[in-house]
Amino acid sequence: MQQLDKLQALILEIRSRNRFYAAKLPPELPSSLKEFFKKTPFTTKHELALDQQNNPPFGSNLTYPLERYSRFSQTSGTSGKPMRWLDTAESWDWMAGNWRRVFESAGVTGTDRVFFAFSFGPFLGFWVAFEAAERMGCLCMPGGGMPTAARLAVMFDSGATVLCCTPTYAIHLAEVAAREGIDIGGRSRVRSIVVAGEPGGSIPAIRQKIEALWPGARVFDHHGMTEIGPVSYGCPARRDVLHIIESSYIAEVIDPQSGRHVQPGLQGELVLTNLGRPGSPLLRYRTGDLVVASPDERCECGSTEMALLGGILGRADDMVVVRGVNVYPAAVEEVLRDVGGVAEYRVCVSQKLGLAELTLEVEPEPAAVNGLAHHIEARLRDALSLRIAVTIVEPGALPRFEMKARRWLRQ
Repeated sequence: MQQLDKLQALILEIRSRNRFYAAKLPPELPSSLKEFFKKTPFTTKHELALDQQNNPPFGSNLTYPLERYSRFSQTSGTSGKPMRWLDTAESWDWMAGNWRRVFESAGVTGTDRVFFAFSFGPFLGFWVAFEAAERMGCLCMPGGGMPTAARLAVMFDSGATVLCCTPTYAIHLAEVAAREGIDIGGRSRVRSIVVAGEPGGSIPAIRQKIEALWPGARVFDHHGMTEIGPVSYGCPARRDVLHIIESSYIAEVIDPQSGRHVQPGLQGELVLTNLGRPGSPLLRYRTGDLVVASPDERCECGSTEMALLGGILGRADDMVVVRGVNVYPAAVEEVLRDVGGVAEYRVCVSQKLGLAELTLEVEPEPAAVNGLAHHIEARLRDALSLRIAVTIVEPGALPRFEMKARRWLRQ
């Protein structure tokens, strides 16, 4: 079934049942995707948050009676109050099918042993991935409720071949192993590290750092959102490309200001419509993720699905304008990882006379070179054309993160 057929079936299913979309959908079915884009308004996170505030506790974006829903999830709340999300068994199966695509692109098979370094709280995260791997026949190891050293012991003693976690936590696991005197190269059988939650998996410097810390392992990126579902998989041929699962999503790239579509090859905001989650659907959802769609119709890997060059480049709402320069967190992180010698960092954003200023705290690795702060300042100046003050802090002074890292503090 093609995208338009799936879209029409979805609209027929939700139009008379879903209060949130009843007022947003035009009375007639779209005869083309172009008509759908023209006549259907965007859905925003602010709308969803306001709807849940006015219709507690789950909002009105529910197509069926509550008795049909069997799964509860909650967003991480990194950019505001967490949103609650419900799923039916059918929607959960659809998401597990999307995660199977992610695993298959990473070369995961039913013979693998997959370790999930994940808290298994209400954040959707790797919950669906766990069930997808289980259905593939993998030996699945939950790492919730364990300290980092205990997770390493289970992974190595059980012969885990696949690790699922955030990019930050993959680095932290290796740091703890070094501190505990554990030789990852000698103990680990991990050959694939599937990362999500942060854009690091598509940033060359971060990917290379993880692979250097985990000898013999290859990093595969993925991205998704609690409210939209698992969206993309890492290209098997091009390390810095994410493919949209277009059998499950209609993807658009728009200018964040005008809302108009931008041409492939130009940066814009990713807009998604999920086609298999009718219990809690999202149509033309403005994700806030900044991407560049490849102008090539066919990828080197043979896929014709939309290819995002560089993966998720940043978020429209995370950008900070400093002395006329647009600064994205991913750009700062890429510089720091490329410099090397940085164990952890924190960025403080302050306002002086209405203008944003950045300062940077850096916790060095034990073997970091002298003059690290000066070196980082020079590299940031070269990359961003800005002078950003860097302060070196004591080892262990900055927090470590298991889930999405929160390194930018706005004062």
